[in-house]
Amino acid sequence: MAEQAVLVLVTALAGGVGAVLRFVLDGAITARFARSVSGVVFPWGIWAVNLSGSFLIGLLSAVVVSSHPSAVMLGVGLLGGYTTFSAASFDTVQLLRRGRVVAAFGNGLGQLVAAVFAALLGFFLGHLIGAV
Repeated sequence: MAEQAVLVLVTALAGGVGAVLRFVLDGAITARFARSVSGVVFPWGIWAVNLSGSFLIGLLSAVVVSSHPSAVMLGVGLLGGYTTFSAASFDTVQLLRRGRVVAAFGNGLGQLVAAVFAALLGFFLGHLIGAV
């Protein structure tokens, strides 16, 4: 029981660290590449966060057994806090509200498809690393 409580606590702390990393990276990229069209900046920072997080979760799932505590702490905690589907959805809705329909669909569908491919790339790379 105590081991489970420690795992929950460490996973929660890792989630907080992931959320802070997301905030910092998103802010840095948004500040660097901000180009406002119709009052809405295209969310390149969230793209970078979600694609890098998806790649890392794919890599992690290939090299660590899913029931291992480190997979929970890193996958559910750190990377779960780092990546964000809700921010991607919010950004998509904001683009739609501003009449940027093509950008909205590119953002919403593009992130979903690109994140799955990033996870697959990480997974396959992880298998190659594990096979060496």
